[in-house]
Amino acid sequence: MKRNLVLFLMAGSLIFVSCESGSGGMSAAAKKNLAANDSIGKIMERGDFEKLSEYIAADAVDHAGEQGDIVGLDNIMAEMKKWKEMMPDMKSTMNKSMADDEYVFTWSEYSGTMNGKPYTSKGMDVAKFKDGKAVEHWMYMDPKDMAMMMAPPPPPAMADSTAK
Repeated sequence: MKRNLVLFLMAGSLIFVSCESGSGGMSAAAKKNLAANDSIGKIMERGDFEKLSEYIAADAVDHAGEQGDIVGLDNIMAEMKKWKEMMPDMKSTMNKSMADDEYVFTWSEYSGTMNGKPYTSKGMDVAKFKDGKAVEHWMYMDPKDMAMMMAPPPPPAMADSTAK
């Protein structure tokens, strides 16, 4: 009987210890990366870009630039300022995010007024983190939204020459 009780207590202790190890939840690094990623989105909305250095590494690379990679925090900040000027009322919605110790994946939606017209885009942001700061970023947009953004404005309507 004592032997069964000892075995039962040992098994119970192992189960308790394994449940307390935190293996079922996010690590502290993943939580920090997720919080940093969310902060970058809020900074973009508010336009207080000087705080970006708290969340983006000085030598970071944004692979989502219009002309290719944007290298360095100062250049990334300049690109973000340009976007904010084009869409001053921008709002970002993080629909779903997943994080681990190295990456944050976010299904996001951006909306606002771009160049005087309502604009909405959906896509997947992927950010790589090191020591709690973003070091790389990729953006994969819905093709329809990308086409709308790249389309030239329609030509002005022609006057009806048959009207009298």
